Amino acid sequence: MQMKTLPGTDLTVSSLCLGTMTYGEQNTENQAHAQLDFARSHGINFIDTAEMYPVPANGKTQGLTESYVGSWLKQQPRDQLIVATKVAGPNRGMEWIRGGPQLTRGHILAACDASLLRLNTDYIDLYQLHWPARHVPMFGQTYYEPSQEYPDAPELHAQLAALKELVDQGKVRYVGVSNETPWGVMAMTRLAEQYQLPRIATIQNVYNLINRTYDYGLAEVCHREQVSLLAYSPLAFGLLSGKYLHDAKADGRMTRFANFGQRYLKPQVPAAIAAFTALAERHQINPAQMALAWLQSRWYVASTIIGATTMAQLAENIASSQLTLSDSLLAEIEAIHRLSPSPAQ
Repeated sequence: MQMKTLPGTDLTVSSLCLGTMTYGEQNTENQAHAQLDFARSHGINFIDTAEMYPVPANGKTQGLTESYVGSWLKQQPRDQLIVATKVAGPNRGMEWIRGGPQLTRGHILAACDASLLRLNTDYIDLYQLHWPARHVPMFGQTYYEPSQEYPDAPELHAQLAALKELVDQGKVRYVGVSNETPWGVMAMTRLAEQYQLPRIATIQNVYNLINRTYDYGLAEVCHREQVSLLAYSPLAFGLLSGKYLHDAKADGRMTRFANFGQRYLKPQVPAAIAAFTALAERHQINPAQMALAWLQSRWYVASTIIGATTMAQLAENIASSQLTLSDSLLAEIEAIHRLSPSPAQ
């Protein structure tokens, strides 16, 4: 397992990160612990979760994911693990989280304290803003629309100031963002410099073979500002495994939670999935492993967040870390991309 130190930090993370959003919905606590044990035994030291998990979100299960991770974490050598979690943003319902989560000072501080309790830890290595408080296109949206701006969105300065309190208190080591834009990254790094606030170390955004919006702006911004990419949804809800091509009703998030997968139900997606799957099969490579190995070949991907509901899936995903794609195969991947650039963006 390759290890990378995130720029500007002393966090050395595995190139694969174990995502946990199925814990409490599709996975029991015992299954979660088995996954965590297996991942750690195969060199993964990086675990990502969030206060709103599991997904799909609901009031009956919210917080179970962090609790399952926490009941495992208290039996582990804490200093050998990198634990990341996220504070939920506003305007997406979830009234069961503090009456509707916000990114105000009070909400950020309260969210962190609650996560620390559930995680059974005194500190969080990487604390992330799950999505912006302002309007941005995300979760399947494509275009920015000024008319949809939220008039009461807390300013970025106030959000960073709240995060600074947590860092100063020793509850958080480093901070990051998720579902962010080039403007957001630039604004936050400039504010950090101007007011001696914490610099964001990471950005956790969707990035996979059928959604490469990160390439168009964020790649340069994050390189110049030394912000590392944590790529989530690397298999596009399992589509890039190719399993739905062979069985449209195959068990998975696309069939269990149809509404949640709308971001991938776009006209050009099926053809792109078929092309990438056929390419992998032609080279006698597992399609999911090809998709994950491609991500790990990208110079700006610090860690790829994998998730699984079964141990077989987890083992398959982790094995991708041993796969190196040839230059000719990478060129064929680019050829497919040029025919249908980012069909799921």
